[in-house]
Amino acid sequence: MRIKQFVFLLALTLGFTSTLFAQKDKSERASPPVQTTATLGDLTIDINYSSPAVKKRTIWDKLVPYGKVWRTGANEATTFEVDQDVSINGEELPAGKYALFTIPGEKEWTFIFNSVAEQWGAYKYDEEKDVLRVTAKPGKAPQQEERMVFEITTRGDTHAWVNLKWDELAVGFEVKTD
Repeated sequence: MRIKQFVFLLALTLGFTSTLFAQKDKSERASPPVQTTATLGDLTIDINYSSPAVKKRTIWDKLVPYGKVWRTGANEATTFEVDQDVSINGEELPAGKYALFTIPGEKEWTFIFNSVAEQWGAYKYDEEKDVLRVTAKPGKAPQQEERMVFEITTRGDTHAWVNLKWDELAVGFEVKTD
């Protein structure tokens, strides 16, 4: 009987310990989580991402290769959520929560809004689940950004500009509501 009690207590202890490790504070990650939120009239735009750092690395076409789907950050896929239907660069996007992937390029980027919002990285990315794709031209950021950042700049109650900045690059898209 003592062996059964010992095995039970050991299993319970291991289970509790693994739960503690699994719940480690995400803010302690090398690429900590960030939330960027803005309102446009009654519309709320919410972007959740993990913010990697440059750390003296070559980012574009090295760490983040051109022409391949990227999770647009680190760790979990970046999510983009709107609580009303909007247009992105003139294309309709229904209200909802999406994984926001990109395909970086030297002269053109593709922003992808994928219906599977909760996923780790882009490892199980499925193009069949894309709801919208729009393109954008990258440019030079006004200043070097050590950590990747999303900025949402509102223009009145009906327009916003979502800008991704990292290292010396800036690229973004327009959000409009009725």
